[in-house]
Amino acid sequence: MMAGSSSRRVVVTGVGAVTNIGLDAAKTWAAMREGRSGIRSIESEFFSRYKNWDVTFGGEVKDWDPANGPTAFMEFREAKRLDRVTHLGLGAAVEAVRDSGIDFSKENPEVCGVVVGSGVGGITTIEEGMYTLVERGPDRLSPFTVPRLMVNATSGNISIRFGLKGPAAAHATACASSGHAIADAAMMIQRGWADVMVTGGTEAAVSPLCLGAFMVMRALSTRNDAPEKASRPFDKDRDGFVLAEGAAMFVLESEEHARARGARIYGEIVGTGNSSDAGHITAPDPVGDGAARSMKMALKDAGLNTSDIGYINAHGTSTPLGDKAEVAAVLNVFGAHARKSAGGKLLMSSTKSMHGHCLGASGAVESIACLHAITDGVIAPTINLDNPDEGFDIDLVAHHARERRVNYVMNNTFGFGGHNVTLIFGAYKG
Repeated sequence: MMAGSSSRRVVVTGVGAVTNIGLDAAKTWAAMREGRSGIRSIESEFFSRYKNWDVTFGGEVKDWDPANGPTAFMEFREAKRLDRVTHLGLGAAVEAVRDSGIDFSKENPEVCGVVVGSGVGGITTIEEGMYTLVERGPDRLSPFTVPRLMVNATSGNISIRFGLKGPAAAHATACASSGHAIADAAMMIQRGWADVMVTGGTEAAVSPLCLGAFMVMRALSTRNDAPEKASRPFDKDRDGFVLAEGAAMFVLESEEHARARGARIYGEIVGTGNSSDAGHITAPDPVGDGAARSMKMALKDAGLNTSDIGYINAHGTSTPLGDKAEVAAVLNVFGAHARKSAGGKLLMSSTKSMHGHCLGASGAVESIACLHAITDGVIAPTINLDNPDEGFDIDLVAHHARERRVNYVMNNTFGFGGHNVTLIFGAYKG
């Protein structure tokens, strides 16, 4: 998309996050680097209304309040009008904008926009609204129910917060949502529709309905006795993913705009890919055909060879089928460069082993690890990888972070519905 064409280059100038392993971007990266898990037993009182939970843990964001204490960034009255999914997303956006150093009051608002991804949007509002409807009647529903539950609520509120009048959108492609959002935002800058975009993903789905629904699908790990060991991508003993919440946001700018204002640049988005399995609504293609096509598209878009990629942040959810399909796709695309047995240099890891599966926010949260792989020369590990599954012939960076200088990294996110998206970040070379 960028390096392989004459279009404008797109750079990353700001990063923000609120996750279960860190309440800001720096702490999130520190936990990834140190291999610390944020998976714990669920404490929400909402769950006590229901019985028969086979899964009692997840990746909750704890000790964080958008309106009180050290993490506050809005008034209590405003917070009451917004769902938790928007609290998390707006909090991450405020940090990203602050980190970028941009002053939107001095920018042309018509060339500044926002694209945010979320798989399920305001699910907590939906659940609480239904509970109120059944128990107390329709006249007791909040008048803010609709603007709280909309999947585009976070995108809209970020636009309002910073006065962004340019392109605005929301993506809902399940677990691929934020990957698509970042790719879309980058292309808007590339095409000249915008100079600055706030983009990323947010999810607040550690809720009774979501946990119960994934539980009865048998998609979740049931390691209630050892939650921190439950998310184990690529391990023989993996038994499902761990439901988590969180948000990550980025400020993207055209290179010209960023350089003109003297912005610090983390890296560059050099290519994107997007495909569909067109197979099963929840299961991945068995050999990862769609995933492979997405990666090939991104490489072509970036004008890169497979040997140029030093690290892949895998979708790596810790499900038996998903991990197998993804490894097959990577081996298909990268060949000997990926095969550990052939001396391949490619590294791949899944940070979901630490923060769990943030559904639609996953691609954004994991992009933090991608950017720091470039800037810090450190590859985040796959923790809990005690026994790699048979045939997983890739260096999966087990247990501990690895020091390695890389110029290009790939981020894969795949979602229910057969959606596949690939981002390629590159070290910025002015």
